[in-house]
Amino acid sequence: MAAAETANVTTVHDLANGAAWAKPLDDGPPQAGTSCYASCSMPHVTDNAICIRHWDFSETSQTVSLFTREHGVLRGLAKGAKREKGEFSGGIDVLTRGQIVAIVKPGKDLATLTQWSLQEVYYAVRTNLHANRAGLYMADLIHQMVREDDAHPALFDSMCQSLAALQDPRKIDWSLLHLQWSVLKESGYQPEVHKDARTGQSLEVGDTLAFSAVAGGVVADTGEGDRWRVRRETVQLLQTLDEATVDSNETTAQAVIHRANRLLASYIREILGTEPPAMRWAFSGSGSQTTQKAPSRPLKKS
Repeated sequence: MAAAETANVTTVHDLANGAAWAKPLDDGPPQAGTSCYASCSMPHVTDNAICIRHWDFSETSQTVSLFTREHGVLRGLAKGAKREKGEFSGGIDVLTRGQIVAIVKPGKDLATLTQWSLQEVYYAVRTNLHANRAGLYMADLIHQMVREDDAHPALFDSMCQSLAALQDPRKIDWSLLHLQWSVLKESGYQPEVHKDARTGQSLEVGDTLAFSAVAGGVVADTGEGDRWRVRRETVQLLQTLDEATVDSNETTAQAVIHRANRLLASYIREILGTEPPAMRWAFSGSGSQTTQKAPSRPLKKS
C-alpha cells in the first residue's frame, strides 16, 4: 500500500458496461446534452455499501473505495461530500455503512457518487482500540482480496455482521475469525481442513497436525519446510466455521480462537505475498483483553 494510503488509514477518523440507449418510438435516439442522454448512457447504481478507504480530493470532496453488496468494490468521487448540507450525510467515513447512488461511466476509473445515506456507524470501532484494529484489518482484507466489479453478497453480509458484533468485546476475536474465513471462502482460497490437502486422505490421529500454505490446507506433520505445526483443537475449530455465525460461538476458549486467527492471517499473507498494513495492528497492541502477537514467519505451533 502506498505511504499516502497508509497515512490515511491509521485511525478511523483519519482514514478507506454502459446501458443501451432506450430509443423513443418517434423521436430517434437521444441527443447528447439532453437529460435523456445523461440518464440512458450513464447507468445509475443504487446499492448498500461499506466504506473501506477514503482520501481527501479537495476541501469539500472525497474519493472513496466502497465495498458494495451487488457490485463488489466500487471507487468513486463524491463531490461536495464534506459539506454539512448536502447528499452525503456530512461526509463518508471509513467503516460506516450506507446506501449509495452513483453514476458509472464506462471506461472511467472513478464513478460519480451522487448520494450517500448513512445507515450504520459501528461505534465500537471508534471507542474501543481492539475493535478499531480488528475493523481496520477487516477493511484491509476486503481491499486486498476483492476485485472491483466482483460482487460477493454473502461476504458483504458477513462483513456487516462481523462489524456489528465488534460492539461486544467478548466477540471481537471471534468476529475477526469469522470474517477471515468468509474472505478466504468467497475469494476461492478456502483452506482444506477436513482431509489431508496434499493426499486427499483422512487426517492423521494425534494431538498435532500441520498446515501448508502451498498445499492449501491441513496436512500431515512431517516436518517439511512448507508446513506449520498446528494443534488439533485449532483444526477442529476451523472445521466448524462453514456452519458458524458471528453469534454461534459461546464455549470455545479464547486461546484457541487466537491461534486460529493467527493461522488464517499467516495463510492470507502467503496468498498475497505481502503483509497487509492493518494485519500487524490487529495482532499486536494493548487494546485487547488478551493481547495477540503478530503472526511470525514461519508460524510456530498454532
